[in-house]
Amino acid sequence: MNNIQVFPVRSARERRLFLTFPWHIYKGDPLWVPPLLSERAKTIDPQRGLFFKDGYAELFIARRNGKPAGTIVCAEDKNNTRARGFGECMVGFFECVDDYAVAEALFDQVMVWAGDHGLVSLYGTFNLDREDSRGILIEGRDRPPTSYCGHNPPYYQAFFERFGFQKSGEDGLAYAIDINLDNPEIQHLMRLADKIRQRRKITVRSGNLKNIDREIDNILELQNRGLAHFADYTPYTRNDIEAMILPMVDIVDPELILFAELDGKVIGWFPGVPNMNEVLIHLNGLRHPWDYLRLAKYAHRKPKCLAIKSIAVVPEHWDTGAGVLLFDEMARRASAKGYQWADLSLTGDENPDTFPLAHRMGAKIYKRYRFYKKQLVTM
Repeated sequence: MNNIQVFPVRSARERRLFLTFPWHIYKGDPLWVPPLLSERAKTIDPQRGLFFKDGYAELFIARRNGKPAGTIVCAEDKNNTRARGFGECMVGFFECVDDYAVAEALFDQVMVWAGDHGLVSLYGTFNLDREDSRGILIEGRDRPPTSYCGHNPPYYQAFFERFGFQKSGEDGLAYAIDINLDNPEIQHLMRLADKIRQRRKITVRSGNLKNIDREIDNILELQNRGLAHFADYTPYTRNDIEAMILPMVDIVDPELILFAELDGKVIGWFPGVPNMNEVLIHLNGLRHPWDYLRLAKYAHRKPKCLAIKSIAVVPEHWDTGAGVLLFDEMARRASAKGYQWADLSLTGDENPDTFPLAHRMGAKIYKRYRFYKKQLVTM
């Protein structure tokens, strides 16, 4: 009979074990992109991780017959609590061997932790970041994930649902679009954009990295106003936006961070970043000193994919064609820079900014992620 126990992470050795456990789960999986260990260590460190500016968390490791068998994080985002008026337990960094008993022990620990902290439900998955590796992959295992998207074994979905987690909100969809300006769909979009330019005075500009504080202010307003219509929406804080933007500043091309303006006022944005997972997949997380030899080999390889993680237009301009102009300009610029395809992720099934435009451009859904919730206290 298996002896399964769950322990909180306390020592430096246990933190290292927590961080490196995924290598056990994904050994031999060609689609897994190992995270950079140094960055992951920063994320879970209360002294350095941006999540801890607005929240708190505890890490756990499950052992089966004395050997590591799973990990999980319990966390509360205080910004979420303030926005909703009640506390929810964020579940993240879930990794588990193919044994439901281990998953059940981890989930039981989360239930206890949430109860001890007066929280009313569990939701996730989120790896202490609203954008990084959120949700459980339930469809799409023909190619590796792009930047900020996760990957997991198929049995994770069954584990969550067997324990009583329910689907929460819309699935997160990842779209793939071929960047070929000769495609009929893109040609049609370009003609439509030309007509909009004749009728509207909307302009599209590049991001200004020299005034990043001002751009973060713009993004914060656009994200909160442009996405507030979604059910169960939680407003972004400035810390959320900084966690999303600042790590990418050194690698982004400002000509692919697009803002739409009307009469000098920003009304929308559409950021594209190089899909660095095409490089990271070769680096083994820089786990060992010799992995830096791989970094020397792959660091200057230009990604073929441009990852687009958001499009937000303020509601009063949804019908002005601003979204069409942003898509058109991105297609032109990305093509000129040699990108072969674009990833749009993650977006909901009925996102009014992304869904119709993506399909109009011939986009195909290639991954689907599910968000889960389990109610602990009746509201």
